[in-house]
Amino acid sequence: MASLRFKVVKEAFQKRPVEMAAPKVRPSEFFAKYVFNKQKMFKYLPLKVYKKMVDVIENGAPLDRTIADEVAQGMKTWAMELGVTHCTHWFQPLTEGTAEKHDSFMEHDWKGGMVEDFSGKELVQQEPDASSFPSGGIRSTFEARGYSAWDPTSPVFVIGDTLMIPTVFVSYTGEALDYKVPLKKALAAVNKAGTAVAKYFDPNVTKVTANLGWEQEYFLVDEDLYAARPDLVLTGRTLMGHNSAKNQQMDDHYFGSIPERVAAFMRDLEIQALELGIPCKTRHNEVAPNQFEIAPIFEECNLAVDHNMLLMSLMKKIARKHGFRCLLHEKPFDGINGSGKHNNWSLTTDTGVLLHAPGKDAASNLRFATFIVETLMGVYKHNGLLKASIMSATNAHRLGANEAPPAIISSFLGSQVSGLLDHIEKNDTEDILKVSGKKGYKLDIPQIPELMIDNTDRNRTSPFAFTGNRFEFRAVGSEANCASAMIALNTAVAEALTNFKTRVDERIKKGENKEAAILSVLREDIKTCKPIHFDGNGYSDEWQKEAAKRGLDCEKSCPLIFDNYLSEESIKMFHDMKVMEKNELEARNEIKWETYTKKIQIEARVFGDLATNHIIPMATRYQSALIDNVTKMKSIFGDKADKLNANNIAIIEKIAEHNAFIAENVAKMIEARKVANKIEDEREKAIAYHDQVEPYMESVRVHIDKLEEIVEDEMWSLPKYREMLFIR
Repeated sequence: MASLRFKVVKEAFQKRPVEMAAPKVRPSEFFAKYVFNKQKMFKYLPLKVYKKMVDVIENGAPLDRTIADEVAQGMKTWAMELGVTHCTHWFQPLTEGTAEKHDSFMEHDWKGGMVEDFSGKELVQQEPDASSFPSGGIRSTFEARGYSAWDPTSPVFVIGDTLMIPTVFVSYTGEALDYKVPLKKALAAVNKAGTAVAKYFDPNVTKVTANLGWEQEYFLVDEDLYAARPDLVLTGRTLMGHNSAKNQQMDDHYFGSIPERVAAFMRDLEIQALELGIPCKTRHNEVAPNQFEIAPIFEECNLAVDHNMLLMSLMKKIARKHGFRCLLHEKPFDGINGSGKHNNWSLTTDTGVLLHAPGKDAASNLRFATFIVETLMGVYKHNGLLKASIMSATNAHRLGANEAPPAIISSFLGSQVSGLLDHIEKNDTEDILKVSGKKGYKLDIPQIPELMIDNTDRNRTSPFAFTGNRFEFRAVGSEANCASAMIALNTAVAEALTNFKTRVDERIKKGENKEAAILSVLREDIKTCKPIHFDGNGYSDEWQKEAAKRGLDCEKSCPLIFDNYLSEESIKMFHDMKVMEKNELEARNEIKWETYTKKIQIEARVFGDLATNHIIPMATRYQSALIDNVTKMKSIFGDKADKLNANNIAIIEKIAEHNAFIAENVAKMIEARKVANKIEDEREKAIAYHDQVEPYMESVRVHIDKLEEIVEDEMWSLPKYREMLFIR
C-alpha cells in the first residue's frame, strides 16, 4: 500500500502543464455559438414565429403551441448543421443535479428507410418516469407518469451531438417535482408585486426582473490522488486527514498567480462555457490552497440558475481532461476554507435598477429605501426559511467556519444605507438628500487616479449583505442548486412588497398623499425589521447571544432547520404568492430529510470501512514493527534497553489507546446507525443520524488524525493533505 501511495503522489507531482492555446478569435465572436438564441431564431424561424417567440421570452406572453412545429423545424435545421443527431429534455429534479433522456431524430419514412424528424410535440413535452426521481411520496412506483415541458425563456443549446431543451418537470397531477417550476412562480410573484410598488415612483414601469450573479467556488485535486482516497470518491470530502503544516495561514494563495495546469483548465472551461452562452467574467485563486473561483456577469435569475447547473457539469467533465477532479463539496478538507456560491441578487425594471445606490434626489432615495426595507422585511419575517433554503448535510460543515457566514441570517447594510433608514425612521425627511452615492478618494500619489468608493463596505461575516446595488446571499453552498435559495428569497420579498402596497393604498384611500403614506409605512417596517439588521462581527459569541434575544432563528441542527418550510408563516406565504402548496412543501421536506439521512449514512459506512480496514491495520503494522524493535533491543542491551526504548514504548501505548478508542466507537456508531435505520418517520430518522450517528465520526476522527502523525509515513496508505493541497 505504501509503495502505491508514493507512486501515485510522485506521478501527480511530476505532471506537466497542459498546453492550451488561446482562442484565435475574440470571445465575443464565439459567444453562444451553441445556443439557439434570438439571433439564431431570427435566422432560422419565419418572421411571425420569431416575433411571437420574442414576445414569450421578453414579455411573458403565453406560448402558442400552434407555432411549436415551425420552431422545432428551425431548431432542427440549426442543430443538424452542427452535427446533432439527438434531443433531450434537460431538467432539474430534486437531486441537486440535472437529468436527461436522449431521443434520436430518426423516424421511419415508411418506405424501408429512415428520415430525421423533430416535431413540435417532442419540443414541447416529454414523459419522464416521475416515480424514479425523489418525489416525497407524491408519485408512487405504480403512478409513474410525469411530464417535462419546454421553458422557452431559457435558450435551447447543443452539447456534443445532442439538442438540450431546458424544461420544467411536474407530476401527472400537476405538482412540481423540480426546482424550476417554483422558481419561475417565485419570479412571477416578485415581478407582479415589485411592478405594483415601482409604479409609485415611475408609472412607466411594466415589469420587475430578479437578477442573479453567482460566484462559484471549487477545489481541484489531482485525479490519481483523488482515486486513492475512498472517502473523496464516495462522499466528496475527506472524512479524515491531519492538517498540513502549511495550508492557508500565509494568505499567499488568495489572488495569487494561477498555476499553469489550472490556468489551462480555466481557459478550456471558459471557452466551452462562453460557447454555451454562459457569460464568464472573473477567475482567480481563492483563499484555501487548490481552491478557485469563477463568476459570470449578472443574468435574469431563471437563466442564471440554468447556467450555473450547466457550468458545474462542465467543470467536472473538463477537469478530468486536465488530470484533475473538481470538488464542489462545501467542506472537502478540514481546517481550511470551505466553498460557497455567493448569490448576488438584485431587482431591475425595464426603466432602471431598483437597488441602485442612493443618489442626490429624495425621490430616488425614497424608491431605493422602499425596496431595501421591504427586502429586509422579507428576510426578517422568513429568516428561518432562508436558512433552511441553504442548509444541507454538506453545507452544515462549512457555515460558521473559516470565513463562511454563520448559521444565523442577518443583514449588513453599511453606515450610509443605515444612516438613510435612520433619517426616515426619525422623520428627518430633509436629510434624505444628504445621502449620496460613490465618493472620490485621493491618494497622495500623483500617478494614481482618484478612487471611487462604494457607499457600503463588505462584511464577510454577514450571510445577507448589501454591497452597492445588490444583496449578496453568501450562505449558499457550492454544490447547491441556486434555485432553492432564490425561491425562498424572491417569494419572501414578493410577500413583503405585496403587504407594503396594501398598507400604503389603505392610507391613500383615507386621504394621505402618496409620499407621506409611503414614508409612514416605511417607518413602521424599519422598526419591525430592525432585528435582522446587524453590521458587526457575525462570528462573535456576543452576536450568537444577541441574535437569540432578537428572536432570530439560531437552530444549528440541519434536520430541525428544515422544519421552517412547514411553519404556518411559510405555508401561508407560498400559498398566497402562488408558488407552492402545502403538499408540495411536505413532499420536499420528506426529500430533504431523506437526503440528509442518506448522505450521513454513506459517510458513516465509508468512515467505518476506512477506520476498520485501513487505519487500524496500518497503525497495528507500525506498532508491531516497534514492538519487534523493542524486543530485539531488549535482547541486546538488557536492562539498559528500558531507557533506550522509552520513546518507542510510549508510541506503542499511544497507538494501542487510539486503536482501542477507534474500534470501540466505530462499533457504537454502527449500532447507532442500525437503531436509526429502524425509524420509519423520515424526520425522526434524520434527527437520529444527526444526534446519534454523526458525533461518533467527529470524535473518532480526532484519534485517526493523531495516528496519522504517529505512524511511519511510508506505511500510511491514504494520500495526505500536504500531498493533495498543493498543485505542482
